[in-house]
Amino acid sequence: METAKSFDAAAATQAWLATVPADKRKKSDAYFEGGYWLILWNFLLAAGISIFLLASRISARLRDFAERTCRGCRGSCQLPLQVVLYAIPYFLLLAALSFPLTVYENFYREHQYGLATQSFLPWFREQLIGLGVTLIAGTILLIVLYAVFRRAPRTWWIWGTVVMIIFLAALVFIAPVYIEPLFNTYKPITNPAIRDPILAMAQANEIPVKQVLEVDASRQTTRVSANVSGFLGTTRIALNDNLLKQCTLPEIRMVMAHEMGHYVLNHGAKLLTYFGIFILVGFALARFLFEAAVTRWGNKWGVRGIADPAGLPLLVLILSTLVFVLTPLVNTVVRVTEREADAFGINTSREPDGMAEVALKLGAYRKLDPTPLEEFIFFDHPSGRARIRMAMDWKAASLPAAESTAIQSGRTVH
Repeated sequence: METAKSFDAAAATQAWLATVPADKRKKSDAYFEGGYWLILWNFLLAAGISIFLLASRISARLRDFAERTCRGCRGSCQLPLQVVLYAIPYFLLLAALSFPLTVYENFYREHQYGLATQSFLPWFREQLIGLGVTLIAGTILLIVLYAVFRRAPRTWWIWGTVVMIIFLAALVFIAPVYIEPLFNTYKPITNPAIRDPILAMAQANEIPVKQVLEVDASRQTTRVSANVSGFLGTTRIALNDNLLKQCTLPEIRMVMAHEMGHYVLNHGAKLLTYFGIFILVGFALARFLFEAAVTRWGNKWGVRGIADPAGLPLLVLILSTLVFVLTPLVNTVVRVTEREADAFGINTSREPDGMAEVALKLGAYRKLDPTPLEEFIFFDHPSGRARIRMAMDWKAASLPAAESTAIQSGRTVH
């Protein structure tokens, strides 16, 4: 019988990693490392678009168009309508100018590495649906933000943070019920061999659900995924059909226990708090940088101040730069919560080998064995190596039943 003393967690971790063929490791490493450059390209594109809209005065012209159109309007609807007439063409321009990189990153590259299953027309249709959601949600957000900017020109960064937190919380609340079904079909899992162990873990952790849903993600991707989301009566457990097709029951149990960890440990609220702090700091810095930029280049760009919609590209430029610089910190915050969910998941499912197997499957698109610096900067989840080592450490610490019973029988209870 293998005992805790004879089990070498480090050697076991290396043994698991060694099961992945070199060609597959090379492919997944290339995919993930290419993502490092995409972080830079996405930032440069966002910054370039913002600078272009400002320097060409297209942003100012959109603002002027909105003001001319609303000149005959009276009452409280005039200013919100101006924001609407600015926001819609702004979002459309943003989508059009970023479309080439979007096609490369989310369609061509995913197919190149065998991670996508969707042909171009269905993919493009979903992009249009996403654009529609962005137009509605983004415009509503801008209406509220610019109302705050007008009414609180000195403290807008504080009240703007409050608005952003409320908006993100609302998005988390409505997304599972109203947005996600726009892209996929959800149906209850009826197989008791899959459903019942998941519901048992949910009941043990006081998660108020009575069914487990399957989502047809294989229409779009080969990735495995699951989530436990919602609150105030909207809580639901969902796993994608790739997880059902590619994973064994121990692996499924581990994945679902991990997702339950996010719910039980209130990671949604915690991340909202962390991001709220980031937004507050970002808005506070943006206040000074925005005012300095308008003082120097405002006449050239046609931007009057923070309450002027024409200044939106400037605000986006400042905030996107801050987000880019803070990438390691943001990734670390998310990675820590993921590691907490891993610990919860393995203690709940008690499936160390299942955790190792899933980590290897996720390694199809996430580098398995990065350097510590890589993991700190670029990983918003623990690496495959780190997850397998956690599983093997847990396995080493979990004594076999016979040995555990012998120890307990000799233990003195105080």
